[in-house]
Amino acid sequence: MKNILLIGSNGQVGQELRQILPAYGNIIPVTRPIIDLGQPESLEPVVQEYQPQIIINAAAYTAVDKAESEPELALAINGTAPGILAAAAKKLGAFLIHISTDYVFDGKHSSPYGENHPTNPLSVYGKTKLAGEEAIRELGSNYIILRTAWVYGTYGKSNFVKTMLRLAAERPEIRVVADQIGSPTWAKDIAGAIAQIVSQLTPEMTGIYHYTNSGVASWYDFALSIFEEAQQQGFPLRVERVVPITTSDYPTPAQRPGYSVLDCARIAAVLGNYPPHWRQSLRKMLAEFYTQQIL
Repeated sequence: MKNILLIGSNGQVGQELRQILPAYGNIIPVTRPIIDLGQPESLEPVVQEYQPQIIINAAAYTAVDKAESEPELALAINGTAPGILAAAAKKLGAFLIHISTDYVFDGKHSSPYGENHPTNPLSVYGKTKLAGEEAIRELGSNYIILRTAWVYGTYGKSNFVKTMLRLAAERPEIRVVADQIGSPTWAKDIAGAIAQIVSQLTPEMTGIYHYTNSGVASWYDFALSIFEEAQQQGFPLRVERVVPITTSDYPTPAQRPGYSVLDCARIAAVLGNYPPHWRQSLRKMLAEFYTQQIL
């Protein structure tokens, strides 16, 4: 079986990959302090030690607003480290699978973004993630860059779903931005797609792919759906009113794209089907999360 080095194994997607990937290879999960993307020079010795055939980078600096005040750290993790991983992979003849983001786009398009659409990130986070993509591509090694969006899951410290559930249990009214449009995406679905990719990797697959759950929503739509589904699952909720607001009503340090829906036709052709609809995946995630909460 192939050795698969999984970087960021404690994150939302990383923990899902730890569950599913053993069927596809010998998983080597690494996280800090064994490997620290904030210290990119430490990466190559770890890769050389484990001699993987596949490297999956599920780690990133994802604090979008905090990145505005920590651009150097964000660039080290999101920009410099992926290039070093790509160079190490090339030296070994390994395949690199790297997770990127819809925030490489500016959101001024009005239809789903294809892989070749011009990038124009608005935030430090988006710019550093694009720098990581470019560093990988420039090396000409075997790679898959998988752009995704609005990721949430059962694992990890915080995400939009967990934040909304916490707020809904605490207060009767919640205000949510209604003029940013995207595709909520379950971490478990991303992990499943990566596992399918791993099972059929060939050098000809090298390139950029988009993977999100199907369908579109605003953050407001997403929040309403979370509360509807959570209520049916039995989560204790106090919320009575969800108020739609504009981006300008809720200023943040980082500017976000107003529309960042991704066209997933290319990955659907590889996987043999389109990703499941986001509402269907949300329902499954909440059922799983509820089970964990009551155990």
